[in-house]
Parts: sequence; C-alpha cells; structure tokens
Amino acid sequence: MTLTQLRYLVAIADADLNITTAATRVHATQPGLSKQLKQLEDELGFLLFVRKGRSLDAVTPAGIEVIARARAVLAEANNIRTYAANQRREAQGQLIVATTHTQARFVLPPAIARVKQAWAQVSIHLQQAAETAALDLLGQGDADIAVISTSGDVPPAGIAVPLYRWRRLVLVPRGHAFDKKFEPNKGGAPDLKLLATQPLVSYESSTRAESSLQRAFASEGLEPNIAVTALDADLIKTYVLNGLGVGLLAEMAVSSADTSLRAWPAPKQISECITWAVLPRERVLRDYALDLVSAVAPQIDKRDLRRVLEGNAAPSWPTPPTWEQLSQTITF
Repeated sequence: MTLTQLRYLVAIADADLNITTAATRVHATQPGLSKQLKQLEDELGFLLFVRKGRSLDAVTPAGIEVIARARAVLAEANNIRTYAANQRREAQGQLIVATTHTQARFVLPPAIARVKQAWAQVSIHLQQAAETAALDLLGQGDADIAVISTSGDVPPAGIAVPLYRWRRLVLVPRGHAFDKKFEPNKGGAPDLKLLATQPLVSYESSTRAESSLQRAFASEGLEPNIAVTALDADLIKTYVLNGLGVGLLAEMAVSSADTSLRAWPAPKQISECITWAVLPRERVLRDYALDLVSAVAPQIDKRDLRRVLEGNAAPSWPTPPTWEQLSQTITF
C-alpha cells in the first residue's frame, strides 16, 4: 500500500463516494483512481466499499476503520513534511487563516505585512467566516489558524491562545440625538436603558439568545431592538451613517478616520471580549504560522508557543493586553 492509495481512499470518502469528484480533487484520472482503489482492496483482502453497478453505494464496516486509520497516517506524513520544511528553513509555503471580517480588515494587515517581510515567498490566504464556521474550517484541515473572538469563554476547539482584549462601542452619525446629548466636553455616554429604546445595528451573532449582547440586556430586564445585522463591520458603519439605527460594534473597526461618526464605550454590562488564535492540535505548523501569532500578540513567546504545540508544556499564557495597548505595538 502507498500514501497515494490512502490519499485517494480518503478523497473518495470526502467526495461522498463520487469517484469523478474525488479524481478531480486529487488531480487524477477516474480510471487511475479506480485502479489504485482496486489494488488497495486486493492487497487488504476485503472490500472497502459496497458497489451498486459501477458506482460506490456505501462504505463497508471494515472500510470505515481503514479510512479513519488512513486519515491518521496521512496527517502524520504531512507533519513529517512540515517538520522537515521547518528544519530546512524552507522559504516557500502557504498559510490559510480563517477569521472574521473585523479581524481581517482592521487587525491582521500589519501582522501579515511583518510575516511577508520575513517570508516573502509564502502566500497568505484569509478565509472570512463567522466564528463557528472559522473553527469548522480549522477542524476540517482547511485552515492553519483560526482567529476569532469570544466574550471570555475559551474556544472549544484546538489550542486557544489569547491575543488581546477589546470592548464594543456605541456608534451614531454626527448630529444624532446622542451626539447632541452627550457632548465631548460634558461627559456621559448612552446607558443600556437608553439603548433599549433605539433600533440597533450590530453583528449577526447579536440575535442569538446566548450572545453576550442579549445576556447584557436580559440582566437588566431589557430587550434589545436589533433592527439590522451584518457580518461586516464596514457595513454596520454604513447602515449607521444612513440612519438605520445605533451601532454596536468592535472598537477595532472605528478610527480617527471615521469623522462622520461619534462613538462611546458600550455600557459596562456588555462584557469585554477576547480575540484568540486557535491552532490545531496534533498538527505541526510551519514557522511562519507561529510568526503570525507572535506578530499579533508580541506578549507571547514563540518558544513557549512551540512547546505547548509539541505537548511539552501546559498552556500558561500572559494576560492579553487591551486593543488600545496592542494597536500601538503591531502598527507596521
């Protein structure tokens, strides 16, 4: 048996037993893939799939076991290749980061620029997705790192490294009633009770009952009026500018360039969030992947990170800085 045969086997399983699709994914011909599958079954001495005519209809019980073990073998083979590339200081490669629009747009660009300075021949691809979808991409092996945020809970997948803490802002267009009521030289800010009287514009996740925003209003016996949602922070700002409601969004998405907007810290009941880099367990990562984590979170020692990934140390991360502190550090 060969690694190629095992790769073809897994490709068939992942293509829902469609040999044509599997062949396309592994850049093989359909006859060639079928031939390799038959040779593997002949060597093993049993069938891996139930046939129906010329098509594969189901995976046999033995096939389920072999496919699971084939995945493990292929994963370890890839780990060996990655380890060897690190030892050679190989300059080429690819890094796939699954993350949200806010991180991709407002946080990661300076860090990516630093990595590209050191690793000019490495291609970096950002897969924008909501938090849950980003973790799914990581778990499926379709991303090397997931960069997501939670309201304090440790992400339930992989090895989670806390990067920084951030708060949400209340956002309105200049000239809004809040802008007149809470003038800069008079102090004050909109509280939760006042926000409950307004149509709100926020992230799509804000509609979920378990979201920190919903919990904050519920803790005061209030219910938010979520008028418009979006995955994209730029869209939220656009909707706010067009008078669709009061914005609630991450502080990273608002800067001094947003001169048409006015912002205040969100009420204290709306909890602080943490952005995490989630790394896959039992998978060797290229050095440039860890360089990206270090670029976003300079408080993390890359040697400590490597020891945790290798299973030689338990996670013991320093307290993550605030976004205000961190943004001064990662500016390119």
